[in-house]
Amino acid sequence: LLDLPATADREGAREADFQHGKIGFRDVHFSYQPDRPQLHGVTVEIPASQTVAITGPSGAGKSTLVSLLMRLHDPQSGMITIDGTNIRDFTLKSLRSRISFVPQEALLFSQSLRDNLTLGAGRDISDAEMRDIAARARAHEFISALPDGYDTVLAERGGSLSAGQRQRIAIARAGLRHAPIFVLDEPTVGLDA
Repeated sequence: LLDLPATADREGAREADFQHGKIGFRDVHFSYQPDRPQLHGVTVEIPASQTVAITGPSGAGKSTLVSLLMRLHDPQSGMITIDGTNIRDFTLKSLRSRISFVPQEALLFSQSLRDNLTLGAGRDISDAEMRDIAARARAHEFISALPDGYDTVLAERGGSLSAGQRQRIAIARAGLRHAPIFVLDEPTVGLDA
């Protein structure tokens, strides 16, 4: 793994400054292994301020689209744009700071719920804003019922919470980032309607 080439900033990359978040995949080809193509000429435009669901069977490339958007990998050919700019023209750090991402399995730390929620926001979060976003993610009620509320320290990997509660914390955390693009990679698998 250490010998694999890492995705890097290209020379002259600039800070991501997109405001709207219109995403474009233009004739994108990608494979993890040369003899097994994952994406074949994907062309799609996702308008800004829209909710879009991408569905398909396991292995169809849904998570691959997300990893390409966040430049965990680069396509072999084609281009991915945000607001018309090739994402390779942005620095990795600034691109990823403008995308809120909730993975299939929530990553929580052995810290307070408050710390887990505000992790990665990149700014000070007021208690009122934290509670508002937690309520929107349907987490405030169960957090408030805990002995120390938002100051409750979680077990390692959030083991003191149910899978659904962990996902709600991850969704709230992503909501606190106020990023123009919000990506959910099947995070509701363990949640009821």
